[in-house]
Amino acid sequence: MRISVVVPVYNEETGLRQFFCTLHDVLRTLGSSWEVLFVDDGSADDSWVVIQQLASEHAEVKGIRLSRNFGHQMALTAGLEHVSADAVITMDADLQHPPELIPELVARWQQGFEVVNTVRTDAAEMRQFKRRTSALFYRLINKVSEVPIPAGAADFRLLSRQANQALLAMPERHRFLRGMVSWIGFSQTFIPYTARPRQHGESKYTLRKMMNLGADGLTSFSVAPLRLALLLGLISIVLAFLYAVYVLWVKIFTHNSEPGWTSIIGVSMFFGGVQLFTLGILGEYLGQLFGEIKRRPLYVIAQTAGSVEPSARKEII
Repeated sequence: MRISVVVPVYNEETGLRQFFCTLHDVLRTLGSSWEVLFVDDGSADDSWVVIQQLASEHAEVKGIRLSRNFGHQMALTAGLEHVSADAVITMDADLQHPPELIPELVARWQQGFEVVNTVRTDAAEMRQFKRRTSALFYRLINKVSEVPIPAGAADFRLLSRQANQALLAMPERHRFLRGMVSWIGFSQTFIPYTARPRQHGESKYTLRKMMNLGADGLTSFSVAPLRLALLLGLISIVLAFLYAVYVLWVKIFTHNSEPGWTSIIGVSMFFGGVQLFTLGILGEYLGQLFGEIKRRPLYVIAQTAGSVEPSARKEII
């Protein structure tokens, strides 16, 4: 039995060695062979230097350095494509994903589960804004998505070899791994955990990145936004018809049909807003389609450290 741990890294120089020491102590207790693959997602600090040092000190450590910052989901994908273990665990390097939970992940896998997910329970110190927006996002996506995604689902999970191969068979560029893992099916289970306070640095998920990830999740797993645009168009038609009836009624029965600037501007703004909103939704889907048909690689590798497995993806479809 062989376990691989994939760890995306972005500007984690100060805490990376402490993370590996904690992870190393846990992996040694598993009683099986293991490896750790760090994926440096274009860090601007000396994270890659630390990864190279760890790879030279420990035969179990490997590293991939991407040519620039491709994003968290792409870094995870790069790692998943370069391991060939019986099971692969993905986790972050900031110690908010507790390494001490790994033995339980492995135990659930040995019980027969192909996918062992973790679900974050909100810590008291989590900012109220992030807590509420996260809850709103999961409530929304579960109403419109074809697959359920548990609230608080994290990218800290275990995938069997079969589940990982199924995940890598999905070639889309706009990747929302939490939804993709739910989509592939297999026997799945969930383990709750409480995220620790971040010990080094700050979160790399800015509001903009969270919004982009949320948009990818909504548009990748639901056509509900397109149907919403259709619904708004139908509502606009009905309101326009009712307004036309009202204008005719005023003209015929009251003879008080003086043109009003307010009504004209109000109606124009309403219909203009609906049209722009609809075009924006269409543009989001067309933008994703444009990104897919260019067939660019998901990421570019600049350097490797240690004996890195060749990519499992033979061809970008």
